[in-house]
Amino acid sequence: MGAESGVADCQMGEVLATFWQCFGGEVCGRSLPLGCQLAATFDRKLASFVLVPPKPGRFALGHFAHTPMSADLAPPELASFLDSLPEPHILFDRQYRIVAANQAYRQQFAPMGSSVVGRTCYAVSHRFDVPCDQAGESCPLSRAQATGQRERVLHLHHTPRGEEYVNIELTPVLNAEGEQAFFTEKMVALKVARGKPATQGLIGRAPAFQRMMELVARVAPSQATVLLLGESGTGKELVARAVHEASPRAERALVPVECSSLTETLFESELFGHERGAFTGANTSRAGLVEAASGGTLFLDEVGDIPLTMQVKLLRLLENGTYRRVGSTEVRHADIRVVAATHRPLEQMVREGKFREDLYFRLSTFPIAQPPLRDRATDIPLLTEALLQRVAPERRLTLSHDAMMCLVQQPFPGNVRELRNLLERTALLCDGNTIDTPHLALALGSARGAPREGGGLSAVASGVPSSAAPQPSPPQSLHDIELAVLREQVRQHRGGRAELAARLGISERSLYRKLKALEAFEQVAAKPAAKDRKP
Repeated sequence: MGAESGVADCQMGEVLATFWQCFGGEVCGRSLPLGCQLAATFDRKLASFVLVPPKPGRFALGHFAHTPMSADLAPPELASFLDSLPEPHILFDRQYRIVAANQAYRQQFAPMGSSVVGRTCYAVSHRFDVPCDQAGESCPLSRAQATGQRERVLHLHHTPRGEEYVNIELTPVLNAEGEQAFFTEKMVALKVARGKPATQGLIGRAPAFQRMMELVARVAPSQATVLLLGESGTGKELVARAVHEASPRAERALVPVECSSLTETLFESELFGHERGAFTGANTSRAGLVEAASGGTLFLDEVGDIPLTMQVKLLRLLENGTYRRVGSTEVRHADIRVVAATHRPLEQMVREGKFREDLYFRLSTFPIAQPPLRDRATDIPLLTEALLQRVAPERRLTLSHDAMMCLVQQPFPGNVRELRNLLERTALLCDGNTIDTPHLALALGSARGAPREGGGLSAVASGVPSSAAPQPSPPQSLHDIELAVLREQVRQHRGGRAELAARLGISERSLYRKLKALEAFEQVAAKPAAKDRKP
């Protein structure tokens, strides 16, 4: 072996050693752990090396700067090392060009039947023509260049399965002069959220939703207590489940506690359990919800409703991880992670003396504000498609363009819960597969009053939120509302019966039955009026 080849081998050995060190190994002379078969191959070539550990969050590349890599051909030894890593990894240069991608990345993220080497990371992952930060996204490479350290972001990536949320951890690779020469990216799919309609889980693409999910992705792997803050109907329990399922405790139970439904006398017994004879009716010992959540996550829903006298007992659990069953002196230890949620202004309640300040600070270790639906209106079409699949899985319901435009302009003070209820009501009122404006008007009218001149259908059809239209008096029945809408449609329609049926999203046979019902209703209504006109 020539001297030049030996130097190249030593340089590659140093590179592999530093990579191995960053992933948990230790290097000092010949003490390189042989946990990686490839690294063991270079053990004899490391005899003259005593590597200085790099600064936290960075790779040290040694003399690698003298043997630059090409975007067309990465060193096979380094590519093999990356392949030994179980998580998807890519290596790219300062011009965003991918020079190596391991097998895990190729299987999970690379387009089918194509190579990613030589292409830019933003073209592969986002299908952008420019880097992420120039396309309105957060770019970990530009952040790493500014900070000189490891950076983490959550991105929505194109994959062979469609768009998915992906946790990205970027680490700079330094050359002998301490300059950033290359970058590694580790990618892990965040399976608890989707950027497209799905039958379960969190769904959204709006910037406010993505900011929330980035916080979820950061806190989930830790043991930190999480406080979810948001209006009613924003899906706090779904976010709590996402935190749990993305955590190391995902294999154990997520136990919800409905704090608002527990009276002061029941709260302690339900949460901590009780011994036999602790109170009247306690005929047997019973484990509490804290024990049921052992090894998993305890979800305290509407924590702002916990009685003030009981808050101190919850504080002890959070501070020391200990509790006692009702009627027992034995101190028990809890192995739980706590996620709490509330729609109440806890800071204001603390100032008013309605919530303990020390408990508030314990619960708010990592607060996450959930955006209301009005702040993520661009997600309504995605949510609508997904919710229709959930409320009517046996049907293939869609919304017409006009109905969707009207839906997006609704205020939705009840947030996603109100949207779901509205869609479920609309699905029941639609006999066909296409939900149109009249169906939406009918569903809105059944909740807010019968349609009237200037409100109801006319307000919805013109895109005016129902809250801005005059509020009519409540109808006598849903049947009356349907007949009123049908009467209005018949009055405005100038075509044939088939066209009217298509406009209403129902079959001609259904329209015929409804018209007969309308005719019978009007005949019955006309009889008292005729009787009143008799002298």
